[in-house]
Amino acid sequence: MSSDRTRTITLTVNGEERSLQVHPGDTLLDALRAASYTSVKYGCGTGDCGACTVLIDGEPVHSCQMRAVHADGHRVFTVEGLAPYPARELDDLHPLQRAFVETGAIQCGYCTPAQMLAAKALLDQTSDPTREEIKEAMSGVLCRCTGYIKIVQAVERAAALMRGEEVAPFRHVEGILGEDQSPADLLGAFYAVPDDGRHPRTTLVISPPEMESLDVVGQSELKVDGIKLAAGRPAFTDDVQIEGMLHGALLTSPHAHAHIKRIDASEARALEGVHAVLTHEDIPRVKHASGGQSYPQPPPFDQVCLDNKVRHVGDRVAVVAAETPRLAQRALRLIEVEYEVLPHVLDAEEARASGAPAIHDEPDTEGIFSVEHNIVHHIEADEGDADEQWSRADVVFEREYRTAQQQQAHIEPHVCITYWDEDARLVVRSSTQVPFHIRRMLAPLVGLSEKDIRVIKPRIGGGFGNKQEMLLEDLCAHLTIATGRPVRMEYNRRQEFTSSRSRHPTVQRYRMGVTEEMEVVATELDLLGDTGAYGTHGLTVNMVAGQKGLTLYNTPYSSFLCDVVYTNKPTPGAFRGYGAMQCFFGIETMMAEIADQMGWDVVAFKRKNWIREGESLLMAKALGEGREGFEQTIHSSGLEACVRVGVEAMDWYEKRGKLNQEVSGPIRRGIGMSVMAHGSGIAGLDMAAATLKINDDGSFNLLIGATDIGTGSDTILAQMAAEELGIPLEDVIVYSSDTDFTPFDKGAYASSTTYISGGAVRKAAREVADQVRKHAATMLGIDLQEGEVGLEDLSLRDRAVRFPDGRSVTMEQVALSSLHQQDQHQIMATASNISYDSPPPFGAQFVEVAVDVETGQVTVERVLMVADAGRVINPITASGQVEGGISQGLGFAMCEEMVYDDDGRLVNPRLGPYHVYKADEMPELEVIFVQTDEPTGPFGAKSVAELSIDGIAPAIADAIHDATGVWLREVPFTPERVWRALKDED
Repeated sequence: MSSDRTRTITLTVNGEERSLQVHPGDTLLDALRAASYTSVKYGCGTGDCGACTVLIDGEPVHSCQMRAVHADGHRVFTVEGLAPYPARELDDLHPLQRAFVETGAIQCGYCTPAQMLAAKALLDQTSDPTREEIKEAMSGVLCRCTGYIKIVQAVERAAALMRGEEVAPFRHVEGILGEDQSPADLLGAFYAVPDDGRHPRTTLVISPPEMESLDVVGQSELKVDGIKLAAGRPAFTDDVQIEGMLHGALLTSPHAHAHIKRIDASEARALEGVHAVLTHEDIPRVKHASGGQSYPQPPPFDQVCLDNKVRHVGDRVAVVAAETPRLAQRALRLIEVEYEVLPHVLDAEEARASGAPAIHDEPDTEGIFSVEHNIVHHIEADEGDADEQWSRADVVFEREYRTAQQQQAHIEPHVCITYWDEDARLVVRSSTQVPFHIRRMLAPLVGLSEKDIRVIKPRIGGGFGNKQEMLLEDLCAHLTIATGRPVRMEYNRRQEFTSSRSRHPTVQRYRMGVTEEMEVVATELDLLGDTGAYGTHGLTVNMVAGQKGLTLYNTPYSSFLCDVVYTNKPTPGAFRGYGAMQCFFGIETMMAEIADQMGWDVVAFKRKNWIREGESLLMAKALGEGREGFEQTIHSSGLEACVRVGVEAMDWYEKRGKLNQEVSGPIRRGIGMSVMAHGSGIAGLDMAAATLKINDDGSFNLLIGATDIGTGSDTILAQMAAEELGIPLEDVIVYSSDTDFTPFDKGAYASSTTYISGGAVRKAAREVADQVRKHAATMLGIDLQEGEVGLEDLSLRDRAVRFPDGRSVTMEQVALSSLHQQDQHQIMATASNISYDSPPPFGAQFVEVAVDVETGQVTVERVLMVADAGRVINPITASGQVEGGISQGLGFAMCEEMVYDDDGRLVNPRLGPYHVYKADEMPELEVIFVQTDEPTGPFGAKSVAELSIDGIAPAIADAIHDATGVWLREVPFTPERVWRALKDED
């Protein structure tokens, strides 16, 4: 024993004997991270997520559930032990690490070390595991970014490498399809390859005959950050230890609605080692909105850093900063709070009824539509002649659909570190999607100017919109200002559920008029959006919901009526799909219901009415994003091709309505489909910039404010630069998301990075390419102004400038000449990009389900996504985005729901009982891209990240009906809901 409070343990870590000082209460996770084994991650603290997995004597163990003292004398293995440091090339990596990089199995990379250790334990037991064995082994580690498909393929590939087998390059499959061609032959060849692990079925990319093939863009390049993430290097916010760092902790409300009558922090402040305790009495009352959105911030400004009123269980009450996390928690327990408990309301319809408790009755919040009815926003918009179009309708349908509150459940929790730098500027190191917005929003809250704040975004362990919010940065900064010390704050998993953000629950009432000729002539949507305790994102999410929910079919008359209502629930915010997926569930299910009732082919009915190239989105101007939008015209659409390909690939007409013929027993099978469209950034609002500069060796630095949250944006933006410059991807070094050193970018949201940030990168790269051409001409004494050779005659390829006469100058020669010798200058450019277009990507989803009619259990067995994302910049990373969106969409449709008791307490604030899909629960997922050439996008690209989440729920509803004849109008489709619907039908 070294003291009464600590002891020394000796263990072997990655083959090296280590002696560690640990507290009796420390977990093995705590001890390993304190010893700088940062590949071991905190995700939940309850053993549900598996991000903390290490190998103990060869067996996978959740290190958050093991006391450090119990590891004394044992062998511990972490990912740092897989390959020597520093591994710089693929060949330096262990086969598992290499395979994870090559297959695109790494997205955000936060859970990757744990995934690889689970796989290593399996491969140490068997050299040739079956796919089912791999799924079972991986099921102890949750991944929120991927659909596990590429993770399983990575383990299969690693096993082959470890057996000494040759493996082919892992890349996509290409095909050509003309407008008048049937996809049958193309798909037949694709599906003829056995999907058996040794021949993994990758992504199929179908192009029109006229689409030109490019050198770097459109290729399945390896992620530029893949090696460091596979090696488990300290890349994330919490992977640094700053000298003198204090630990912050947050006290939250136990009540759904209450006034703070008295708060006494004297005992907490008196505790030795506690350096600050802050309450609403200690911080200026500056009204703001926490959503990370562009200036001017959408209203209402209904928040302050710490308030004298709490409006949901988990609301902020006080913060402390102490020498250790354990001491900070002890200090929280010493804060005395006397509450005046107020009546609360949890249901949005009840909240806007007369007599409901007013949630925001404070006098200093402006812009609430109706305080007494808790209506923060009331939105009305319509387009077309109502009387004329309703008079054309032969049949009018009305339906109500409900969606639940879903949590983003990113595996990395919110974490923030703040400190003063050597120039007395406040540095904010944060896991945020919106570093530039955070700087602007934070400044008035802490009394600093923006020039005195620097925000750094390291790697992010998943965000999905939840990190498009200021949740810890202001509190952490206040503690640093109060103490003068660096401060670290992190949400635990319960706080992620109760104190961060989630998806807005909705009630949708659709009214639709159709003619006997299958034409939809009028659509009305009455939407009730639940924004919880605060209005952040409430206006924009629900406005987007109306716009997207009414423009896929672009009805001649469309009407949108919406109330956004406060309740005493934890606050929803931004979440992948952003209102669109809620209303796509409604509109797509309703279209399927109408087709069924009218006896129409659902595919033909949708085809008759979906929006087409050349048409304008009728509601796009009236319903922008928090403000009036801009007119939008469809310049490219592959929707027809997506549906044709999907129908053929799924044998739709051979299966629809026919899967239960001559079937006995309780299992019924069905097939369903949906179509969807999304957007590419916020028209006329989103802006991004990029800077490129040449280095002495002819490589380039790409500086971007764009935020890679696992999407692979660092990689695809580098691909765009490399394509323009005629160099390989490895010659582009990417720096992103530091408000001091990278140019502005609005952040990672609204499916904007490929389209908006990519546009900026291409502009900058074109300017740099022209500078390179001009200097090369100078080097050879060629006058481009008066000679026969023009700038456009000089081509950039294979790291060189090539002239029509056969001469060439290498990129390195250009760099050395321009920097050191001739007409010395820095070849560089900065470009900005904004677009008044937001071209929709289109897609079609098909699902097959099995329904147990005795229990109500629905099993999704197969999902196919056929997507038009314009030109696909990197098919492997893009398909990973699609698979991950499908996985989250499956959770939305099948099992994920935040559930409360009568007192407003969340009853499932853990990843286990909340239930996120695991590897062994995933259906077969397939992704096919149908490329189009979007004229407004960089290299013809549109967005892809959110599209795949939009259509899963209605496709499953359609399939359940095909299997059972029952329509479900509320998600998630839990066994109880399905069982009750089946009984009601009986």
